[in-house]
Amino acid sequence: MEKIAIVGAGLVGSLEAILLAKKGYQVEVFERRPDMRFVELSAGRSINLALSDRGWKALKMAGVDDKIMDTAIPMYGRIMHAVDGTLTNQPYGKEGQAIYSVSRGGLNQTLMNIADQQDNVTFHFNKTCDDIDLNHNELHFTDTETHQTSTFKADRIFGTDGAFSAVRLRLQKTPRFDFSQSYLKHGYKELSIPPNADGTHKLDKNALHIWPRGEFMMIALPNMDGSFTCTLFFPFEGSPSFGSIRTEQDVLDFFNSTFADAVDLMPNLVADYFENPTSPLVTVKCAPWNYEDKIILMGDASHAIVPFYGQGMNSGFEDCSAFEEMSADFNGDWTKLFADFARERKPNGDAIADLAIQNFIEMRDKVADESFLLRKKIEKKVYSKYPEKWMPLYSQVTFSHIPYSVALAQGKKQEKIMDQIMADPEIEKKWDSDEIEHKILSLI
Repeated sequence: MEKIAIVGAGLVGSLEAILLAKKGYQVEVFERRPDMRFVELSAGRSINLALSDRGWKALKMAGVDDKIMDTAIPMYGRIMHAVDGTLTNQPYGKEGQAIYSVSRGGLNQTLMNIADQQDNVTFHFNKTCDDIDLNHNELHFTDTETHQTSTFKADRIFGTDGAFSAVRLRLQKTPRFDFSQSYLKHGYKELSIPPNADGTHKLDKNALHIWPRGEFMMIALPNMDGSFTCTLFFPFEGSPSFGSIRTEQDVLDFFNSTFADAVDLMPNLVADYFENPTSPLVTVKCAPWNYEDKIILMGDASHAIVPFYGQGMNSGFEDCSAFEEMSADFNGDWTKLFADFARERKPNGDAIADLAIQNFIEMRDKVADESFLLRKKIEKKVYSKYPEKWMPLYSQVTFSHIPYSVALAQGKKQEKIMDQIMADPEIEKKWDSDEIEHKILSLI
């Protein structure tokens, strides 16, 4: 039985362990942290995740989608909160289409439990990967509790150990390995809206709430216990910024002037603000994602992205489903399988990274703009009448399995068409007319 080492027991590593175990491989999963199933999840360090079609596909392949659905909350659209408290609702897709709010920690624990139930999966915790001997495919670990070192020889190594991957770091030392990382000038901090006394939600639980404010924004995603996890995306420096807000009064003054309708819902605002960490937002791109027939990178290890399209987890899970599909015709040629996977997925990893940054600008700024909302209304009408000719970019990314790279290219073409349509000085009056509809069709 071939031995496969998975470095990283996060979402992608745990899901891939399930899929590989079902194929009969002996799977050893190594994680530098303690077993998260038996330690308290640290507050303020985990953005709630939005699970959409690409992620569900991979979970279904692993046979775990029903179990995950039990703790997922559907969000059918965005609700934008204006400075004056006015609410605007923007549906995500067609009637009934939703993205699903899930707890990152809860989902990870569930996947680990399911993987652990397989006879051919073993987890090893508190193991820091120090180095990899590429000639012999040997992993060298240090136990963070005992400080003892150990070596594990694997037939294949899957690097799923996140944006600051130790496996990728070793590959960066090989010839002709390309690597780049870039940070946004913004970081994020988690805050919270607790439930009502009776356990119900204080806001509409079936929506993603956004407070768009131009250069920054706050969002809120619902939790099963009636609470919301809020995330403030905010510049590190300047005014206002994390750097300029230093005292409790600064926090209260800023939130009362900027997110006034949320303040009364956040009794722990000041404590959350100062106790929860401020974390950076990084994009990672690299190539190739494989080393010969020995090592393959997946998830954030190969394509870490910022969270503004809700596709970080979904793109990592799509790595798992794509690998599963490509290995269906596998005839023992690991070199070809790894190389083909890396070649196919790399352009899509780059595309969703670019789309995520693009969507940040949309979420923090454009969603509050009347012209933008009209633009979306026109697109929705065309999509409903001519779905074979036009699918909005958001739907391509979120509610389809169109490759990210194709969606990005099609989105650029559609944006140029809509720029021409919106340039009509009377568009607000005649947006719903046959004239506008025929013009769009002629431009497609």
